[in-house]
Amino acid sequence: MADDFTTSHSSYLEGSYDCVDRIVVNAYFVGGKSPGGFRNWWRSLYGSDDNLDDTHLMRMAGRFSRRVHGWAEAHGIPVQDCSAGERKHEMAEELIAQDPKFQGVFLIQVCKSPAPVWHAAREKNGWLNLSVKKPWSYVNHYCFQIIDPEWGHITIRMSGHPPYGAMVLLNGHEWVERQAKRRGTKFTKIGNCFTNCSNLPLLNEVADTLNSESSIGRLADVCDRWIYSACLCFGLALDEKERTGFQYSYSVYQIEYSRNLSFKRGSDLDAIYQRLIDLSRNSFQIEKIKTIFGTKRRGVRGKHKSKDHKATGAQVTVEKHAYNLTVFRVQFGRVAIRIYDKGERLLRIEAVAHDTRQLKCGKVIGNLPKLISALRDMVVRFLNALSWAHTAFLDTGALDEFPQATQFGTRRVAGIDIQRSRSRHVIEAVIVLATKSTGFSISDLAKQVQRATGWDEAAYGPRQAAYDLLKLRAKAIVNKISKARRYIVDKAKLQTIATLVIVREQVVKPLFAASNVLEQDLITVQPNNPIERHYLNMRRELCAAFATMGVAI
Repeated sequence: MADDFTTSHSSYLEGSYDCVDRIVVNAYFVGGKSPGGFRNWWRSLYGSDDNLDDTHLMRMAGRFSRRVHGWAEAHGIPVQDCSAGERKHEMAEELIAQDPKFQGVFLIQVCKSPAPVWHAAREKNGWLNLSVKKPWSYVNHYCFQIIDPEWGHITIRMSGHPPYGAMVLLNGHEWVERQAKRRGTKFTKIGNCFTNCSNLPLLNEVADTLNSESSIGRLADVCDRWIYSACLCFGLALDEKERTGFQYSYSVYQIEYSRNLSFKRGSDLDAIYQRLIDLSRNSFQIEKIKTIFGTKRRGVRGKHKSKDHKATGAQVTVEKHAYNLTVFRVQFGRVAIRIYDKGERLLRIEAVAHDTRQLKCGKVIGNLPKLISALRDMVVRFLNALSWAHTAFLDTGALDEFPQATQFGTRRVAGIDIQRSRSRHVIEAVIVLATKSTGFSISDLAKQVQRATGWDEAAYGPRQAAYDLLKLRAKAIVNKISKARRYIVDKAKLQTIATLVIVREQVVKPLFAASNVLEQDLITVQPNNPIERHYLNMRRELCAAFATMGVAI
């Protein structure tokens, strides 16, 4: 799916590719999620539930631990004890086998984290009470670090307590890397990113395969291939699994999708990205931009790199970054969009769903293409909104048209006056919400305005948001999605309102704020930034115009 930002900068690009990044899959036994189902499974395992109590449940967890440690010792697999917060995937990468033909488990990590654990207690009348206590108990989880021939490095984290809930972590870039190698494509890869590639169209074609219906089978196959043979076997023997009908179901918990733009020259990337940040920061209400300083400047061409700068104290903590990394992102609850530069000539736009329920597509693995499509739409709308926000234009008569009242149905609705702070905050909130592919609701608009202004719900709540939304609908800036209480922003109108805000905030206000500067002060100023030089020339002309018209300054 093309976007306006990529199209407008196509002359600076040598190509682009889209790819599914990190995928986190929840694996669960459906029968073990309810007290009745878990009790039936226990009866299938032991013949009755007379021995179903906390003691036997703990014994099963202890047996899982002993089997893991015994197998690891027998096969020379290291076992690491990890603390909460440690980046286990990165720790494991340091111990990956160098043999390119190696397959299987190469490391097991043990850590404590919360998980739902069944507790069984007998009442005085003999009734069995099964429950999961909240907050969840901290129990041992076992992270099996595995090399798969198709997906590369994957991680399966499993609880040692029945019914052995698990989580599978994969990366789409690992799968694309192996497929591209089989087709003879040469590339340079940094982390989970292809920074240089000899055949970007072919790479894009391979990556696009993960967006199709066939990706469901690929993801389910890799989960089935390892979760039973390398993980569950420590808790249930093969005959116990078959006798009890233990079968995992899968749902997508987290997923990332990225669009990667490869520039011909690193200097072009730097100039375009910094301009984008400067012009879009206020429009998207970015409160904080994080910059990790690297040790090199971007070269004019990809193969010509400038000499490393003298290291400073701040660079000690960012030794892995060769170039400056600037990140800004827009957050919608558990869904976020971020854009950052990676490597010498690559700009990445990434949509991350930390909880796929917010995408409203269903989280079962069969809905994977829908989840990917929702994130792709979000990336496209975000890039379109970026392009509209800093390459927008004004319609003829827009300044006169928006403040005028409008007839909306049988109701006369007031216009939109950007001189009022509330109207400007609403417009800025709409620009941010325009990136949501599923549209936004009245409450979303109210919360976005509250977040930007610090107002409470009494000052600006759903009632005020509904009235402002009515004014936007009357001007056709916002349209209602059919059969839903959600709204979507019109592209052309968004360009217009974005320009109105930009002109007022970044042109009119700075000029008039400096219009009373003395002429001799303007002469002595020597700005280095190109935009500052434009401002200086306009201020000088504005002072001359005021003097001609006899306006006191």
